[in-house]
Amino acid sequence: MKRIRRVRGRALLAAAAAAALALTAGCSNGGGAANAAPPEKPVLNVAVVPAVDSAGFFVALDRGLFKAQGLTVNFVPVSSSETAIANQVAGAYDITGGNYVSYIQAQQEHRANLDIFAEGSVMEPGTQGIYTLPDSPVTTLADLKGQTVAINAPDNILFLLTASVLAEHGVSPGSVHFASIPFPEMPDELKSAAVSAAVMPEPYASGAEEAQGGVPLADLDQGATTSFPVEGYVVTKKWAAEHPRTLAAFYRALEQGQRIADVSRAAAEQAMVAMPAPFGVSAETAAVMALDTYPVSTGPVGSVDKIRLQRVVDVMRQFLGFGKFDIGSMLMSSASSAGG
Repeated sequence: MKRIRRVRGRALLAAAAAAALALTAGCSNGGGAANAAPPEKPVLNVAVVPAVDSAGFFVALDRGLFKAQGLTVNFVPVSSSETAIANQVAGAYDITGGNYVSYIQAQQEHRANLDIFAEGSVMEPGTQGIYTLPDSPVTTLADLKGQTVAINAPDNILFLLTASVLAEHGVSPGSVHFASIPFPEMPDELKSAAVSAAVMPEPYASGAEEAQGGVPLADLDQGATTSFPVEGYVVTKKWAAEHPRTLAAFYRALEQGQRIADVSRAAAEQAMVAMPAPFGVSAETAAVMALDTYPVSTGPVGSVDKIRLQRVVDVMRQFLGFGKFDIGSMLMSSASSAGG
């Protein structure tokens, strides 16, 4: 698979970036927070996977947008959304950002009672893929039959995307063994031949290409999962009810970060480089990594695209044997939109 990077029209990008940065400059002086009642909880523990899907969050963190809203945000890195959910339910995390599949599974299984209050990312070419090494005997998707493939968590968004691409190329997902391995460990597992391929998002994919000579086998942005919604931000319904001003302040800052990340590649690169150690990427990796689309809402907290999120449920039914589920049970009904 040839490496594909997202490139946008220069004129559109420049104009949109200028508008977004100007708006944020105005908001960063308070953004309406100065005249509003203070947040109920000004110090927050926010758990997200340190990947480009969370670029909007990291832009907001890097640029002090949360602080401008009266919030101190403690970033907690997690290896997968699955590992964050139990801690969020237990109250260790106030807000989490992660893949929709794990959140929807937890909701259906009554392990959590969550609200998706903001969208995080929509997949673009090159942002999620299957990788091997240059000397690997695996050169096509068909070669993965009977092989072990690294994935960061079982039955999550990356499994779903991989299963869809495999099926569209005539390979049964059941013929492939998936092993749960954290992203930072995947390149070494490939090098030792413990796994034949690894499913990685950016910036881990570009990092593996540069450090170990990783070779892209398949881009997951294709077929039924083209432009697929990947990440969202959630709170428990109980937490949302108890902290409405805090949630609104966080949402304002996050949406500013989303807007900047979606139009300014330079800002997204800087935010990924500035991630707290040891997660910050090199400037070289940041310069070549692919970026997602970062949905932006100008509506109230919980303004998300219901139709877009329903796509996740539909593909889960196809490849995970997922039963009947109403995505509306996870949305703030007064704010969610029918489409967009």
